[in-house]
Amino acid sequence: MADPSFEEIAAALYAGSPEAFVASRKDRASEVDDAELASRILALRKPSIAAWVVNVFAQERAGQLGEALRLAAELREAQDELDAPALAKLGRERRALTRRLAETAAELAGSRGERVTPATREAVERSISAAFFDSLAASAVASGRLLWALEPTASTADIRDAVAGDVASLEPAPQRPPDELQERRARREAERRLAVAEKDQATAERELAKQDVELQALRDRAAELAEKAEELEAELARIHAAASHVERDMPEVQERRATAAERVGAAEEAVELARKALDAL
Repeated sequence: MADPSFEEIAAALYAGSPEAFVASRKDRASEVDDAELASRILALRKPSIAAWVVNVFAQERAGQLGEALRLAAELREAQDELDAPALAKLGRERRALTRRLAETAAELAGSRGERVTPATREAVERSISAAFFDSLAASAVASGRLLWALEPTASTADIRDAVAGDVASLEPAPQRPPDELQERRARREAERRLAVAEKDQATAERELAKQDVELQALRDRAAELAEKAEELEAELARIHAAASHVERDMPEVQERRATAAERVGAAEEAVELARKALDAL
């Protein structure tokens, strides 16, 4: 069995207990026969707590981190082909994924008895974010040999300085076959078109519901007015019937009035004759 490389030894030390790092480094150096290798091991710097959290996560959850970094590589390749809304959506998803990975890393560190402060967790999140934006930073994070946290704006020199050992020797993320990439692009475009169509459908359905409400309100008002019209028509019919009765009874009443008027005239003449007779006495 081949002896472990310097990078393998460094990765093991950087995932061990931070409190025991100095003692572990000394013990590990004493175990190797190569004086130069032992000297390099003794020269290893103790990682920051944020770097240690990332290193533990990279080694304990290598599969989860690797899948996230492969997705990030595909997004970097595809971003030139996407429109602004799609890029904004991917940006939100990337930030959410970064937070979830940082939370998982902090929980993993907590399970080892290490207290992770909010500042440390933010540094862990920035390191993972740097890995999403830069392929070299992704290799550095995946190495499990960070000395300190990375920044998303870190230069190539900054990234190399932040890693113990040779970061360039790390295996690059496997590339998907061109036909599969093309298929994924076509699927993303189909998903984008579906999202646009679904959005248009939702807008049309909201407008239809609005028009249904307005139409029902008009139908209710029409029914109310029709009922009112029936009531008015019935009232008008009653008025017409009453008017007909009045017109029918009017000649008879007029005739009785004429008779009564004649009687009044005759009575007036009788009163006048009686008054004259009285005056003559």
